[in-house]
Amino acid sequence: MLARRRSGPGPASSKPGAGPGGLPVATYSIVARAAETGQLGVAVQSHYFSVGSVSPHADAGVAAVTIQSFAKPSYGTEGLRLIREGASAHEALATLRGRDEHAEYRQSAMVDTQGRVAVYTGERCIPEAGHHAGDGYACLGNMLLEPGIWKRMGAAFESEKGELVDRLIVSLEAAQAAGGDLRGRRSAAVIVVNAESSGDPAVDVLFNLRVEDHDQPLQELNRLVTLKMAFHHNSRGDHHLRNGDVDAALREFSMAVSMAPAHEELIFWQAVAMAVAGFRKEAEPLFRELFDSSSNWRLLAERVAKSRYLPAGSHALDEILAR
Repeated sequence: MLARRRSGPGPASSKPGAGPGGLPVATYSIVARAAETGQLGVAVQSHYFSVGSVSPHADAGVAAVTIQSFAKPSYGTEGLRLIREGASAHEALATLRGRDEHAEYRQSAMVDTQGRVAVYTGERCIPEAGHHAGDGYACLGNMLLEPGIWKRMGAAFESEKGELVDRLIVSLEAAQAAGGDLRGRRSAAVIVVNAESSGDPAVDVLFNLRVEDHDQPLQELNRLVTLKMAFHHNSRGDHHLRNGDVDAALREFSMAVSMAPAHEELIFWQAVAMAVAGFRKEAEPLFRELFDSSSNWRLLAERVAKSRYLPAGSHALDEILAR
């Protein structure tokens, strides 16, 4: 493996007088709480590489946070900790700004489980920079091509109906359509968490998706959101199948395939459910196509047939494999 060389001390320095430190993330983002469900979310797009690894933070039952413009990721981690311990979004952001000798270079927003919003744009953020706060949400951006883009983001968020994840991305799309980051776009991310914490990330985190570097990051992020939804239905189908509710499993697997019809993993489990449900003739062409594409799908079918995964007494895969 080739060694990756590192040149210089990195983007931040601890030397006195070295400037604001932090990562030079110039970008636009939105934090929001869905009044209907209580879900909390944050979405972001930037020209900066892997903005999702820096700016967005969220924790079920706590808050959603974004930090950008010479970003200090501790605004995210510490902000969530403070709110978890009882602070409001306003109190948490005020505390972090009070500890930060270079707060005027930062831009941050937080929304907590009660829908309280705190947002701040430092006077030394690179223009065009600003923010807009609405009922349960805040939009913000810096180094934007045009002024006021944050207001267009808010208008788009308010006018869009449906799931929070879709409303967040529509807000980013509105910013992009208005000019967005003056350098263009390369990365994007979205996180959506539940209103309350169960302690199980598989339940609490609905979406945590990142596009690290892409010429159309929002288009790719939308594709990943759809795929995540499809695999959510696939997981529910898996649960139903293992617990013997074949009809419910078949509905979930079919929904998954309808959302991502080209994904072989989803087709495989739909075919398994169809076979177990008694639709062998309908399942066989799906298996045949999968087996033709790769012998590994047949190997998986053989292993599933031998495992304890399928409902007791099911020999559907054995019969199909024998044919």
